[in-house]
Amino acid sequence: MYLHIGNKQSVKKKDIIGIFDLDTSTVTKTGKDFINGLERAGKVEYADDDLPRSFVLVSEGDECRVKLSRISSKGLLARTEDGGYDKE
Repeated sequence: MYLHIGNKQSVKKKDIIGIFDLDTSTVTKTGKDFINGLERAGKVEYADDDLPRSFVLVSEGDECRVKLSRISSKGLLARTEDGGYDKE
């Protein structure tokens, strides 16, 4: 099953490590460093051109990637709980 994260992009549910609010996750130096490090490594993807509100941390093989989304973390979480997945 898949979770739609915006702009016709989806991620596999089994690959999701976590769904995070971008504002609260980047308040600390550790959070900023984490996102910045993945961005420098080319592992941050934008779901669309709008201002991102959340990010989904996903596992792709041996790597972690960040998918930025304009959908709030609460909205994405609700989609997972309500069965709001796109089916395989």
